[in-house]
Amino acid sequence: MIVNPRSGARRGERVLEQVLPVLSQAGRVEVCPTRFAGHATEIARTMPLDDVAGVCFLGGDGTLHEVLNGILTRADSVRPPLGIIPCGTGNTVAAHLGQTDPLEAARHIAAGHTRPIDVLQTTMGQSIVYCCNIVGWGAVTDINATAEKLRWLGGHRYTIAALVHLAFPRPRRLRLTIDGQMHDGEYLFAVACNTRSTGRGMLMAPRADMSDGLVDLVLVRNTSRQQLFKVLRKVFDGSHVNESCVIYHQAREFELIPETADGLNLDGELRGHAPCRVTVLPQAISVFAASRAE
Repeated sequence: MIVNPRSGARRGERVLEQVLPVLSQAGRVEVCPTRFAGHATEIARTMPLDDVAGVCFLGGDGTLHEVLNGILTRADSVRPPLGIIPCGTGNTVAAHLGQTDPLEAARHIAAGHTRPIDVLQTTMGQSIVYCCNIVGWGAVTDINATAEKLRWLGGHRYTIAALVHLAFPRPRRLRLTIDGQMHDGEYLFAVACNTRSTGRGMLMAPRADMSDGLVDLVLVRNTSRQQLFKVLRKVFDGSHVNESCVIYHQAREFELIPETADGLNLDGELRGHAPCRVTVLPQAISVFAASRAE
C-alpha cells in the first residue's frame, strides 16, 4: 500500500486507519508512505513484487499517475492489479469506476474483484508518459495551472479557473492526425479522455469507456465568448458535445502538432510539451473494482 499522507487535505493517515482492517482480512499489507513528489513512481518501479497480489495506493489522481508510470516502466514487466483507495481532491478515475468511498474500495480489493482498463501512451520526442485519465492541451493546461494556484478553494478551483480562462480565450493553431485523418484549424483546447469526467464533475467525454480500446477526443474550435460560457454551463451534464463549436472523436491514436511547443496536462499533472502522439494500449493494466461500474 503506497500512501500519500498529504493527499485530500492531509486526510491520508486517517483514511489509512479506516481501511487497513478491511485489507488485512485478505492478507498481509505492507505500507509504504511517500516522502516527495515522484516517490510513488520510484516505489512502484523498484519494489519486489514476486509474492504480491496487488499494488494499492491511497491518494488522488496524481498518485495514481505516479504509480501507473512506475508499474509500466518496471524492468521485470510485472504488472499486478492496482488498488485505488480514493483520498485526493481529485478522484476522477475512482469516480468513473463507481467507488468513491474508501471503505467500499477497500472491500473490492479484499474480495479480489478486478477489471482491465486502457492506458494512454503519450510520446513526446524521446519521452514516454503513461496516463489513465486525460491528455490535455491549450486552455485545459492553462486552467489546470491556474487551479493549482487556487488549491485553497478545494474542488471548486477547477470551475473558477475555467471561468477565468473562458472570459479571456486564447485560440491557437493546431494540426491533428486522428487515426490517419488530417485536421487543421484554430482551437481553444483539445482533451483526450479515458474517463468520462475531468476536474470537479465536468462530464467532458460522456461516451468514454475505460476498456473499449478507444480514447475520446474533445476539441473546441475558436468561437465567441458567449458560446464558450454555454459550453461550460453544459459540460456538467455532457450536453456540450451537441454545440457547434465542439468536435468529438473516438480514436485509437492521434498526433497533436501545435505551432508552438505548448505544455500538456497529463492526468492533471503539468508535464511535457506538444507535439505529442497518443496511442491507446487496450486493457494494459487491471484495477481492483466491481466487474462493471459503467
